[in-house]
Amino acid sequence: MEILEKVAYMKGLAEGLGLDTKSKEGKLLKVMMDILDDVALELQDIRDEQSDLEEGLDAISDDLADVEACLYEEDDGEEDAEDDEVYQTTCPNCEEDIFFDETILADGSVECPNCGEKLEFDLEEPGCEGCCCGACEDADDDGEEDEDDEE
Repeated sequence: MEILEKVAYMKGLAEGLGLDTKSKEGKLLKVMMDILDDVALELQDIRDEQSDLEEGLDAISDDLADVEACLYEEDDGEEDAEDDEVYQTTCPNCEEDIFFDETILADGSVECPNCGEKLEFDLEEPGCEGCCCGACEDADDDGEEDEDDEE
């Protein structure tokens, strides 16, 4: 039984008893019952508002969960990007550090974002020691012979 129902029951009992509302005690009891009725109504209003707030909070919580899911999906992609190797070089023109990834390295060149200087990369490994194809050793030998011929 709700408080409002209990107060209504108490009022019904008071009326059934035939309380004299003209006596001092009757007036006091009537005022107390009216106050209890007002408090019960006020409490019921507070509970209704709390229920509305809970529903709104649940809706906001659901929306926030959707937003978090979207953000975490984007973060997952960023984490994959963080796993990629990042390379660094210094621009010979402005001496600023330049950072780039494998896709730029594969292109063979990058433009310095600070001064616009075009930097080119040589992806061949110097010397290629231990190479089993023999072409690298032949290239080294040819280079040495040219130097010997010039001397």
